[in-house]
Amino acid sequence: MANAIKVNENTWRIEDGGVRFLLLCGEEKAALIDTGMNTPNAKEIAEDLTDLPLILINTHADPDHISGNGAFEEFYMSPNEEANYKNFNGKGKILPVKEGDTIDLGGRVLRIIDIPGHTPGSIAILDEKNRALISGDTVQDGHIFMFGPMRNIDKFIESLKHLSEFESEYDEIYPMHGSFPVKPELVGQILEGAQQVKNGEVEGKTVEFFGNKALLYQFPYAGLLCDLK
Repeated sequence: MANAIKVNENTWRIEDGGVRFLLLCGEEKAALIDTGMNTPNAKEIAEDLTDLPLILINTHADPDHISGNGAFEEFYMSPNEEANYKNFNGKGKILPVKEGDTIDLGGRVLRIIDIPGHTPGSIAILDEKNRALISGDTVQDGHIFMFGPMRNIDKFIESLKHLSEFESEYDEIYPMHGSFPVKPELVGQILEGAQQVKNGEVEGKTVEFFGNKALLYQFPYAGLLCDLK
């Protein structure tokens, strides 16, 4: 069962097994960020926490982030994620967002940052007032999936460089897996590790995930699961 934990007076994290999603409340409306892996009732969970009108923003469309999307007629997502969403029979209308777009919840502005690589349309969300970066799966201290279709290590590296350009604007990172929160320096650490993987400077270990084999590059701060060579 999903467990809602209060982060501060207007923010909750909802823990859904090995993944989480977030509820951010402004003065006029609230935003659900993703809808988890086993929570088709994600909207109901959010509505039990707030009476504000509710919108949905997806960081990306992997199946562990969209289980409750069906309760929404429309939602915000990068248009570059549409193919991935449809691969998992995603329903509803995509309201496209891109780099630099803002969504104002009323005294709480959320700014979109494009971070392709983990998936083609992955986005981060900068909660400007609270100085928090919502990173989806791209920045976390768990295992970051970079194997199989839709993944691109080169774009992943460029996106991490891009996130570092905003480092003066956030004090904490809210990932959808692993520890919560994590520190901004994790961006640079994962970037260094990804570059080492790309350059062949580290050895990976063959592991099996959900019936698929991948190479796990385990670093002290996170792991990267990549395609077999």
